Amino acid sequence: MNICVFCSSSNAIPNIYFQEADKLGKLIGQNSHTLINGGANVGLMEAVTISSRNAGAKTIGIIPEKMIGRSLASNNSHDVLITKDMMERKSKMREMSDVFIALPGGFGTLEEILEVMTLRQLSYHTKPVVFINTNNFFKYLLKQFEVSYNEMFAKEVYRNLYFIANNSDEAMEYIKNYKPVELDNKWFKVPEK
Repeated sequence: MNICVFCSSSNAIPNIYFQEADKLGKLIGQNSHTLINGGANVGLMEAVTISSRNAGAKTIGIIPEKMIGRSLASNNSHDVLITKDMMERKSKMREMSDVFIALPGGFGTLEEILEVMTLRQLSYHTKPVVFINTNNFFKYLLKQFEVSYNEMFAKEVYRNLYFIANNSDEAMEYIKNYKPVELDNKWFKVPEK
């Protein structure tokens, strides 16, 4: 299985996040999966690449050419695919992946995981989407999701778009047993304005 991991490219974050990235990478390798990620040599991206590779996984980094010029490509990826820009990078990651996992990260990570979640909502794919909520990192994002449900911006069935895992073990167990749920693709029936 090709597992795409979106995550932080920062080396400045607390060690608890690196520990979980290392754990996830080990599980990917031990279960003979392939890691697909952003291919950078910094932050959780590099940590998960190294631990996946050391545990026997094939590792594929997909990186835009602009980042190559900044010497940010990981030397620990078995394959490095270079794209012309971020849009092509994300498209390639989605195309090649069977699963999407978000470890904690910044704006780029949030944009990537929310995009694949939205594409799942619109039935462009039926692949699992998982947040690993290390150190309760996604607490406020999940509260925002609740506002969307409560205020009728999102339907209750959309809770099936994603899974919140407390750790990498829970994420891998969910993926192993994943069965896509049929989503209601009808719009809300609302009064005319």
